[in-house]
Amino acid sequence: MRSSIVSLVLLAAVPVGVLAALAAPPRPKAAPALLEVTSPAFGYQQPIPAEHTCEGANVSPPLAWSKVPPGTRSIAILVDDPDAPKRTFTHWIVTGIPPTTTSLGKGAALPEGAVAGKNDAGRAGYMGPCPPSGRHRYRFRVYALDIDLGKAATREELMALVPDRVLATGELVGTYQRQAGR
Repeated sequence: MRSSIVSLVLLAAVPVGVLAALAAPPRPKAAPALLEVTSPAFGYQQPIPAEHTCEGANVSPPLAWSKVPPGTRSIAILVDDPDAPKRTFTHWIVTGIPPTTTSLGKGAALPEGAVAGKNDAGRAGYMGPCPPSGRHRYRFRVYALDIDLGKAATREELMALVPDRVLATGELVGTYQRQAGR
């Protein structure tokens, strides 16, 4: 009985605002800020030039991003095809890009510390668009992370970080359809 009375006295001494905060559900984490992702090779929803595909030199297009927020420890890039027949196909995944880097040139070597993970063809590095049929969309997504992974990551590992470790994100979507007769 005595402990019940002490508990009630202590509860009465707690300010109402604190009780409300304790009873409220946790506040959702703020949505990531937006990065601006661009390429001089193609615009949003525009065709990707053949030189960046399996029908050309198969080199990565130049990419640039801006508005990297303070606190960013590394940048990651994920390029995928959500229109692939069986599942979203990963064409390129790069982690460990220094936060001061704001662009990569065409077919560029990765900056020091950056590492390419394996694409869905099982190779580390860029694999250009090569849709089996029809026009596909290719998402070039850039993530500003509050950690540096320090190693190559899989798509699954990177996506697991998105809810809690991404400070900003942006994407550039290009399209590609293979030329007739190829």
